[in-house]
Amino acid sequence: MRELLLFASIVAAAVSLASGVFAQQVNTDSGAISGVRESGLRVYKGVPFAAPPLGDLRWRPPARAASWAGRRKADAFAPACMQTGVSMPGETPPAVSEDCLYLNIWTPARSARERLPVLVWIYGGGWINGSSSMPLYWGDLLARKGVIVVTIAYRVGPLGFLALPELTRESPHQSSGNYGLMDQIAALEWVRRNIAAFGGDPRRVTIAGQSAGAMSVSILMASPLAKGLFQRAIGESGGLFEPLQLAPKYLLANAEHDGEKYAASLGAASLKELRRLPANLLAGNAGGIVHPVIEPYLLPLSPYAAFAAGQQNDVPLLLGSNAEEARSLVDVTHGTASTFDSDIEQSYGKLPAPLLAAYPHATGEEARQARLDFERDLRFGWDMWAWARLQVGAGYSPVYYYSFRQQPPFPAGSVYEGWGASHYAELWYTFDHLDQSPWRWTAADGKLADEMSSYWVNFAKSGDPNGPGLPDWPAFTLAEGKVVYLGSPITVGGVASLNTLDVFDAVYTMVRGKPFGRR
Repeated sequence: MRELLLFASIVAAAVSLASGVFAQQVNTDSGAISGVRESGLRVYKGVPFAAPPLGDLRWRPPARAASWAGRRKADAFAPACMQTGVSMPGETPPAVSEDCLYLNIWTPARSARERLPVLVWIYGGGWINGSSSMPLYWGDLLARKGVIVVTIAYRVGPLGFLALPELTRESPHQSSGNYGLMDQIAALEWVRRNIAAFGGDPRRVTIAGQSAGAMSVSILMASPLAKGLFQRAIGESGGLFEPLQLAPKYLLANAEHDGEKYAASLGAASLKELRRLPANLLAGNAGGIVHPVIEPYLLPLSPYAAFAAGQQNDVPLLLGSNAEEARSLVDVTHGTASTFDSDIEQSYGKLPAPLLAAYPHATGEEARQARLDFERDLRFGWDMWAWARLQVGAGYSPVYYYSFRQQPPFPAGSVYEGWGASHYAELWYTFDHLDQSPWRWTAADGKLADEMSSYWVNFAKSGDPNGPGLPDWPAFTLAEGKVVYLGSPITVGGVASLNTLDVFDAVYTMVRGKPFGRR
């Protein structure tokens, strides 16, 4: 009998190891949780950081998560917030729910005494979609380098960014919109209260994001509500610094007007009726309600104005963009020289003539390349350059600026064909997750992934990406403007595409001198 019991226990242990054993219990301020052990890490999935934003809590600031008795299993990812489509081509659409305010934690700490740095990841997706559980964002390989990784969810689309006069009147702060950004702040507040129990240091928190996630980082740096919740910031290919005169939709009055049109399109005559609608009617890019709002509570000043006035959350900043951003975003197959101006006007409205003149487009080939270069600079290049200069000029913390130039081995015939060093392309390297895609990665790709992920982890540890065995990354200054070119090999150069960025700068400076208001 003893032999049979011993054999049974060995089998049970083997099954447990094969499926991932439960990690030790951790006490949060809402209750006890247990995660799983995976590859030497403790991993906690689907941890609630706020109450489900359902019913009367729809379009309200996130409330504290309710407490629970006993131990809650944190061994499975929660659904993503309501959305349609995917945040990047090739991604498997996630399961979705309006009950979605959860986060995930990868920690290498063996005890609460270790006080490791914390990196909080904010996903992109145009504020339309995105998921904190996408495998590319898993924090396992970064965590093995000595940092706790937290991926957070936030409401997107109209459920995250609807502004309405009725919502503004209901608010004690006389504001509406930005509920998705409030979710991000609520998650950071949860991290500050609880991360020490996971072996993390609440005084060494880095916020990081890509695309709309990076734009969120620029907003959190500008928001008085986020002050003290993080000590470093990383922005990959996204910032919100363009003149409001060219984007009046961000003003509260205009956002409320758009919200009224959206509610009318759903046949809802009141906020009460809107809150009764099924969540699937409110998903995705419905009515174009997919952007932040300049309003009195969370974002009283635009990021540009906050930085220019020296009122930003002044922390070390690592940021940059990719050399061929637009290749994954814009189809230029049918672009011609004769339709170059009209194609851009159809996408963005009438723009100042000097912007278009800066991109020669006399032939079809020139026109197609010019459109890619224009989109790269308009959407990403100028914002990152402006962000770096604003922080250096008005802050005291250093800036580390990069240009990603590596071309991953995107396969012919796949959705990624022809992307090059495009939007999204750096993510496989920053997360050191070449293993997430079965492509023909080279030794050079593996070396760059190790170097970039080490830069990111070092920055989370100290506010400086440099470390033993890595090429030197000089801080960006207004006088020298040094930028690290992330490729094979890593080199140092000046700001990329400076001639065309200078044109944007001159036009934007001129535009800022003009009044703006309700459309």
